[in-house]
Amino acid sequence: MTVIDDRRLAGGVHRDPRQDSPTAGKPVTRRPRAMRPGPARPATAPLHYRGHAVAVSRAPHARRPVSARVTVALAGLTALITLWLGTLAQFSGERGTAVAVPERLAVVQVQAGETLQQIARRVAPDAPSGQVVDRIRDLNKLDSASVDAGQTLIAPLA
Repeated sequence: MTVIDDRRLAGGVHRDPRQDSPTAGKPVTRRPRAMRPGPARPATAPLHYRGHAVAVSRAPHARRPVSARVTVALAGLTALITLWLGTLAQFSGERGTAVAVPERLAVVQVQAGETLQQIARRVAPDAPSGQVVDRIRDLNKLDSASVDAGQTLIAPLA
């Protein structure tokens, strides 16, 4: 049962409690409304939902344990699929000829703000830049990758 109105009933007749107050019969002055709006919904008890969001079967089920043989077979099948996918990925890639670092050498001058990586791309754009950088460092006996503007270096030229 839900109680909608809990005001007291006197002798079976509904009485307004404001009639018993000392200000009964006087004009009512209203207070200014607060700046905050009232609740969006009427104040009621929270809704109660029956059951769960997921329907669950109530039929009796027999629990069947998984044997060790089935577990090993599934693990083996998973391993075979993994090997097959790895082999497929290995052999499906593009096969190109590996570009070697050029043998021809040239003297290059370092431009302002240029790094060894940029020099390698400028002098040998088709060769792998990491290998070209290593070759430049070997040819010039550089301990670090830092170079100065205006510095001359021996570099492989493509």
